[in-house]
Amino acid sequence: MADKPQLNHPWLVAVWPGMGHVALNAGIYLLAKLGMTAFAEYEATDLFDIDQVEVKDGIVQPARRPRNRFFAWTDPNHKHDLVVFLGEAQPPAGKYPFCRQLVGFARELGVERVFTFAAMATRMHPEARSRVFGAATDQANLDELTRLELDILEDGNIGGLNGVLLGAAAEAGLNGICLLGEMPHIFAQLPFPKASHAILEVFTTLAGIELDLTELAEQARMVEEQLGELLAQVEEQARADPQAGDEEEGYQSEPTEEEPGGKAAGQETPAGPKRRRHIEALFEQAAKDRSKAFELKQELDRLGLFKEYEDRFLDLFKKSE
Repeated sequence: MADKPQLNHPWLVAVWPGMGHVALNAGIYLLAKLGMTAFAEYEATDLFDIDQVEVKDGIVQPARRPRNRFFAWTDPNHKHDLVVFLGEAQPPAGKYPFCRQLVGFARELGVERVFTFAAMATRMHPEARSRVFGAATDQANLDELTRLELDILEDGNIGGLNGVLLGAAAEAGLNGICLLGEMPHIFAQLPFPKASHAILEVFTTLAGIELDLTELAEQARMVEEQLGELLAQVEEQARADPQAGDEEEGYQSEPTEEEPGGKAAGQETPAGPKRRRHIEALFEQAAKDRSKAFELKQELDRLGLFKEYEDRFLDLFKKSE
């Protein structure tokens, strides 16, 4: 861990990759639009193993474990500074020790409230409103979610670190909230920015933060149109072959935090020289203006290249020398 910044009544937001990129995109949108700065990294090397290595042009690349970074934002209105924790992956074992260490560092920073973001897969139509479900560690936070007329997650479980972290926080005397954005279960492998947008609408209301969500709303609108067209094609095929629709019965109604494997449908690959030059141009723009970083993230997602560029992308948020 690096030196700790001086923070004013900070809140912690923790995100990891998962269904629909819902949590990750919401966290990265905060980084980009608030101009957040990286200040620490949590190694946790003993909890992560290495399952594979990358090969580029026939050359095996050095093995690397997932990275876990902390970013900070100073609230100009002096209400609540923000700390965003962005983890590249969840440890396959030792999730509770991982979370207890994370909470311990948060307490050293003076964090007063912990938030996690997640996806909730349901039978919703991609053109429907994305609801936000909430769960809290205590009655006071639950009452606040109720006042905002959120759908309360009455029973069930929250899988992965998005739930475990809140359990560790409660054990340490920190209160917290999990916000789950609704997305269509049949498109769980595709980014669904509408759910990220819905989560950030709720979070910024709770935090009293002014955040321009226009770019995220526009991305959500475009994805909604694309998925609507794709769903119409699927339904047309289902009418032609009624047995093909039987697979839909296996949908998930519980939140899950595991990253779907494989390349999502709709991603373009491979990226040729022209697209690589376009990516380089977007990196140059984002280096000069961090608010452009989310546009870069969208393009990397579209090309299925975010994992390849992830380190370089997050390095955009390092403190300027």
